Amino acid sequence: MTDASAQAPIRVLVVDDEPLAREKIRGMAADDPDLLIVGECTNGAEAIEAVQTVRPDLLLLDVQMPEVGGFAVLEALRDEGLPPVIFITAYDHYAVRAFEFHALDYLLKPFDRDRFRAAMERAKRQIRRESGGALDERIIALLEQMRGQTRYSERLVVKTGGRVFFLN
Repeated sequence: MTDASAQAPIRVLVVDDEPLAREKIRGMAADDPDLLIVGECTNGAEAIEAVQTVRPDLLLLDVQMPEVGGFAVLEALRDEGLPPVIFITAYDHYAVRAFEFHALDYLLKPFDRDRFRAAMERAKRQIRRESGGALDERIIALLEQMRGQTRYSERLVVKTGGRVFFLN
């Protein structure tokens, strides 16, 4: 298996209407070479468009935003295949609903570097496990395909008296 540092960075889209929150996340993510911020959105409408075009590996999503909130973003993208989500919010009462959407984590503002790092480690493990699973499925399919092909040797090797003979 390859070293985690040799793998491509996890592409992260940050969605939060608060500029200071986005700046804090950018700063914390910059400390982790396994993370790459591929975009920032200030509202839910931008987030829907960005997820469709950027196709991030991970979505850091604020729950409460003007007009289109975090849950509305997920509802809008439900049929398109959502990336894993970590909710970021100042409100703890949305946690149960967040996990109904299979959130990887729920960061309650204000969070510190240790809490952010723990959430990112959990996300990285999950994302890499899922991407590794896709590779496993391709390998299994290839093996099944090869199993269906009967192959016979064209020659038989016989060793006798210190000599090797090839028989057709």
